Amino acid sequence: MIRDYFDKNERARDVLTTFYTIVLDLGYAVGMNMFIVPAGIYSGGLMGVCQLIRTLLTDYAGLKVGFDIAGLLYYAMNIPIFLYAWKRMKRKTLVKTIVTVTFQTLFLALIPVRAILPDDRLASVIVGALVCGSTCGLILRCGSSGGGLDIVGLLMAMGKRETGVGQVYLVVNAVQFTAYAFLFGAPVVIYSLIATFLSSFAVDHFHFQNINVEVKIVTKRKDEIADAIMRGLGRGVTEWASVGAYTDEPSDVLYVIISKYEITRLRGIILRCDPNAFVVIGDKVHVYGNFLKRL
Repeated sequence: MIRDYFDKNERARDVLTTFYTIVLDLGYAVGMNMFIVPAGIYSGGLMGVCQLIRTLLTDYAGLKVGFDIAGLLYYAMNIPIFLYAWKRMKRKTLVKTIVTVTFQTLFLALIPVRAILPDDRLASVIVGALVCGSTCGLILRCGSSGGGLDIVGLLMAMGKRETGVGQVYLVVNAVQFTAYAFLFGAPVVIYSLIATFLSSFAVDHFHFQNINVEVKIVTKRKDEIADAIMRGLGRGVTEWASVGAYTDEPSDVLYVIISKYEITRLRGIILRCDPNAFVVIGDKVHVYGNFLKRL
């Protein structure tokens, strides 16, 4: 089966998820340039700062260009963030992030700023926020990120923290939108806050780093599977002996806690090591203590 092939072949899976992120970048650019920007509101996080600088350059400094330069400003501001994260994030994740931000910048420059809902500002805000938030959440789920505060949120997710990426946005943006209130007035801030809240909700809905699952694996090849899990996922494994009540044959049970996005990778490990293993997954468990969150 095609799905089994991608589960077993990590390189092929990386190529496929990278392709997905490029498509999602296109969706993000559409949501931004055809809903958010035409509505005259500002995004949260680093992108919002870039949009503010763009407004100051174009409306007050008289800079005239044929496209929205916020994307280029965003790319430039991400360079020091990439350098900071180089030794703290997995290289593969960071490379995917650089690819994501590069195509995101390209699409933001190529797609014209044109309102699809010019007569309904609230609808434009809602649709744009949900599209941008959903695409960002799915990009995170693909093992990449959109840069900026996404990287900050991911670094927190890798540590022993309960904060989600969307929640990071809300905290930082509280200060950011206070400044917007003085510059643009209450209506712009209200609409921007609505967009930020909906976008943050969508990010955390599609990004599973905070959803933990417990997995029990009944197998006769425990050493091979346990070693592959510890090497491939970096997760600890607990094991105990068991006996089949019907067959009266001895086997072993492996117990591991992972985040929900790691299920596909775990499934690939089990398929490679023991296709006949019996697997039980318990969803949405609460985990305390020494458990590492990561992208």
